[in-house]
Amino acid sequence: MAEQTLAAVPSLSSLYANALGRSARLMVRPLTQSTTLPDVVYRVADVPVDAEQLVSYQRVLGDVAASDRLPAGFVHVLGFPVAMAVMAREDFPLPLLGMVHVANRVDQLRALHIGEALEVRAWAEHLAAHRKGTQVELVVEVTGSATDGVAWRGRSTYLARGRTLPGLPAAPETPSAGTAWGQKLPQPTAQWHLGADTGRRYAEVSGDRNPIHMGSVPARLFGFKRAIAHGMYTAARALTAAVTGGAEVFSWDVTFGKPVLLPGRVAFAVRPAGGSGVSEGTAAGVEYLGWNARSGARHFSGSVTPLR
Repeated sequence: MAEQTLAAVPSLSSLYANALGRSARLMVRPLTQSTTLPDVVYRVADVPVDAEQLVSYQRVLGDVAASDRLPAGFVHVLGFPVAMAVMAREDFPLPLLGMVHVANRVDQLRALHIGEALEVRAWAEHLAAHRKGTQVELVVEVTGSATDGVAWRGRSTYLARGRTLPGLPAAPETPSAGTAWGQKLPQPTAQWHLGADTGRRYAEVSGDRNPIHMGSVPARLFGFKRAIAHGMYTAARALTAAVTGGAEVFSWDVTFGKPVLLPGRVAFAVRPAGGSGVSEGTAAGVEYLGWNARSGARHFSGSVTPLR
């Protein structure tokens, strides 16, 4: 793929505004049935890290650890606008607005720190047919000041619900959120109380003002009863709760299930990987689960596994 260097990290507000304009144009001129992803890698060098933004992010996530190390979820925030710029292109075959984040995987190969000169690269791949629409993956790689190559790699899987494109290969079948935990739900190790403003608060520190997170009225336009929590808010909060001891090199994955409607409560549990019981960390890693204690609906599940 051709690499294109951007002068700066794109503004998410501008990208969403452009996406709204594109949606309006599509009401007159339907989306083409292209099955080709943009053949481009976006690159941004010297990505700044705002210390005040980092502190605000940690407060929203309930992370009180004082460190110059960048949380893996915060690195996702830094790289997300570059991936969004790929999805906002006119030749991207799916509409950006209304896309649902269904899974995410991060490989943190070394910790990044405030003061490093960061470089972000992003591209799209693996366009595939899904039983509910069309699926695509956005890949983001982040390098730091060291010469040891990629420090952080994220792969986000998105679903365009109700959008079908001809001739695509079928996406691999993946287990639903929480499948590994069996039918019986565990005893929660924590209860999260999420206010109606949770989406707006996370939007302030992440820049992600997707309408489905900002309020009930815009969320209903995309088929949700109320605003829903950002997937990466719940995933990053789970990572903060599941990992202690300052792990720096790990693989972190999450599968999203039923959306968390706001306001709402989430029951949360963590256990040793592949096992049962309660643990804050083992050499083999941990698994976590978030669910609705009243209905039993599973919101998300995932794992954190040391890489060495």
